[in-house]
Amino acid sequence: MDNRSIQEKRLDYLVESFKEDVPEYRRIRIPADKEGKQRLLRSLMNVRSPKKASEEVLAVQDSYLKGRALEKGIVNLRDIAVVKDSLGSSHPFADTISIWQGDITCIAADAIVNAANSQMLGCYIPMHNCIDNCIHTYAGVQLREECSRRMSSLRLKFGDDYDQPTAVPMLTDAYNLPAKKIIHIVGPIVDFALTAEHEKKLAECYSSTLDVCRDNGLKSVAFCCISTGVFNFPGARAAEIAVQTVTDWLAADRGSIERVIFNVFKDEDRKYYEDLLR
Repeated sequence: MDNRSIQEKRLDYLVESFKEDVPEYRRIRIPADKEGKQRLLRSLMNVRSPKKASEEVLAVQDSYLKGRALEKGIVNLRDIAVVKDSLGSSHPFADTISIWQGDITCIAADAIVNAANSQMLGCYIPMHNCIDNCIHTYAGVQLREECSRRMSSLRLKFGDDYDQPTAVPMLTDAYNLPAKKIIHIVGPIVDFALTAEHEKKLAECYSSTLDVCRDNGLKSVAFCCISTGVFNFPGARAAEIAVQTVTDWLAADRGSIERVIFNVFKDEDRKYYEDLLR
């Protein structure tokens, strides 16, 4: 049996298993086509409550998601140029910093950064295109379960109404992603006008994440564009703060981090970082 047939059998098994695990979806019709099944599986994973799955289901899921990672393409650090080479940059850390446009779930860094919400359980909206949804989907259902355990422990300590504060990172395993670890962080939400406090908290998101990397021996990290998207932080200013904070942190550090990647999705964000780092 070829790899494609094996993957399709895994997909069929997982759709049936997770469909039974989510009561409101038990009667849903399963599409006949592969793409439809993939969308349904992702949706089922998105809405599933944070609980343990059976060892059998996890084994099939892990094999399936590792296969999906190979299908999408794993991006290693050697595949991502530093800005010294890509832009001819004279930035003081031009041989440490990279800009890469694409899917952060493909990057095989020591850590990738997830723009999380304060509940720390991922995005429950089926097929939503936010980074939180994508990371939880391709990491696997173990990630939500780990985050739930961690939040339960914090609520025992701080009270039932505890939410993860802005700019306080949480480090977890990355499970079926090519990265080794995920650093989840809640960015500032800009409801109305941008304030100095928003800017301060965004800077803290970057510096505290780098602190976690240093303290845990993580040598490379890929940052998403924290707080830009649905959190409404203006992209150009967010990029300025990100570059300045990372530059200042690297200047004060003793070389514990070897690569910092600014991962962008939109063309306009790529241009912001390129203009700042030329």
